[in-house]
Amino acid sequence: MVPTMYLYHLTKVQCQGHFPKKNKCDRIQRQKTRGRRHMRKTKIIAIEGIDGGGKGVQVRALKENLQKLGYTVAGRDYPMYDTYFGAQVGRLLSGADGVRADEIDGKSMALWFALDRWESFKDYRDGETDFLIINRFVLSNAVYQSIRDIDLGKPDIVNWVMDLEYGHFGLPKPDLNIVFSILPKAAEENVTKKGYRGYVGEGKDVYEADHGIQQRAMEKYIEIATDMEDADIIYCMEEGRLKSIDDIAKMVMDAIKRRGLI
Repeated sequence: MVPTMYLYHLTKVQCQGHFPKKNKCDRIQRQKTRGRRHMRKTKIIAIEGIDGGGKGVQVRALKENLQKLGYTVAGRDYPMYDTYFGAQVGRLLSGADGVRADEIDGKSMALWFALDRWESFKDYRDGETDFLIINRFVLSNAVYQSIRDIDLGKPDIVNWVMDLEYGHFGLPKPDLNIVFSILPKAAEENVTKKGYRGYVGEGKDVYEADHGIQQRAMEKYIEIATDMEDADIIYCMEEGRLKSIDDIAKMVMDAIKRRGLI
């Protein structure tokens, strides 16, 4: 039987240097400087959606379009499989150690994803670029882990995940979360075209391989994004077909313009 709090099976030596220090003043200060979007110099845009939803392609297109307008742009992709916590996430998603991400309770799995982001933002400096474009951020964690726990009859942990990442870890809230709405079947076809990836090789990870999870995740994205003031839904399908990369990229730019970010 897989232990529910798998995270705590790490030894003290393994964890040393990776968890945040218990310094309340430092944490509060991080929240003040990172959380208040109107005080930041760098605008943050998170690209969200289910696996195979075209996020990576559109992140690259958005960076290029913003750079053509003269903006400086940085990008991040999560999970970061070449970092300590990102590598652990990759092993759980692939089931490499005999423990699979879909067998671990939602809160424990959410913590792994959150620690990956926390670690990468420790040295983040606001104002180094005009824009920071992020492929998968806090909303993805909230969506995927909440639907898994709900399936088991547990309470919805969306707010818990948001508080964990934005509140406790002090991660910056995006100025805009862009959510791609796509049919899971179309997304699944895109996943098969991804080719070799270091953490799973030529195959799919445990979430990508579960069509039911992708369907429920898409529904949850729409549910949450509809109620978020800082989220826009981009409908990528038309008459059952996926719109072109250029058409979707234009819709993304239009959403950013409507928000007054450019």
